[in-house]
Amino acid sequence: MNSEYHVPVLLRESIDGLIKSKDGIYVDLTYGGGGHSASILNSISTKGCLYSFDQDEEAIRNKIPDQRLRLFQSNFKYFGKFLDYERVNKVDGILADLGVSSHQFDSESRGFSFRFDHALDMRMNEQAEMSAADILNSFEESELVRVLSDYGEVRNTKTLARAIVASREVRSFDTTHQFNSFLRPLIIGEPKKYLSQVYQALRIEVNQEMKVLEQTLSEVSKYLVNGGRFVVLTYHSVEDRLVKRFLKSGNISGEVVKDDFGKIYRPFKKIGKAMMMPSAEEIKVNPRSRSAKLRIVEKMENE
Repeated sequence: MNSEYHVPVLLRESIDGLIKSKDGIYVDLTYGGGGHSASILNSISTKGCLYSFDQDEEAIRNKIPDQRLRLFQSNFKYFGKFLDYERVNKVDGILADLGVSSHQFDSESRGFSFRFDHALDMRMNEQAEMSAADILNSFEESELVRVLSDYGEVRNTKTLARAIVASREVRSFDTTHQFNSFLRPLIIGEPKKYLSQVYQALRIEVNQEMKVLEQTLSEVSKYLVNGGRFVVLTYHSVEDRLVKRFLKSGNISGEVVKDDFGKIYRPFKKIGKAMMMPSAEEIKVNPRSRSAKLRIVEKMENE
């Protein structure tokens, strides 16, 4: 485990909610620095097993030396295919920490943060083709409006998109500080919040985070045993709304499904509070945890 890579948020609450059987099979969809995976391994027996996923090469290099752990370098949307390959039909619990790792935010070379001057990259998988610069320099104005509005909830989306298209005719967008200078006269409200929203929107589009999340959620119920737990940590309203709809309805659209007798289909039941947030003490130690929301559900035996 590399504690400098990423500090797990709501760690005890997440693991307590996830583990029902010490001999069970578990999935950590977002390995990161191995914090959650290490705690899962510490909570299961020698008969237990953990399958973890991460597409970042640096995360893979920090693999915990434990025979019970299978760590795959892959986008977690493919977790079902890997379980099929391993001939694992059902698992006892799935954990998804959807936050970007502290290491990635603090890495000057990755372009995730507006704090450092570097190439506008933002790729979680460094082998991926599209970067944040590619989006700014090639997307049509209407596409930029969609990205900034849907994924960043930026208030002056149309004005910003129009300005991006006009500015790149003179000079392409290449670095974070160059982009920050361009954004400065367009900022509405608190500067750091505005910059965070714009950078979040670009990051989500670069990594196709919402499409990945949709595909992943659609597979969760298929691989969970009846009574199995799904633990998910969200960090911004866009992904949290999607997760809430899915947990309530069992589908991405949030459409209520009823049987022939009018009974509403309930795929999951809530475990503990409907939603948990970090304590004041945890936020003081790890300020980045302040936006986290934890939801724990159990698969109902009605499938």
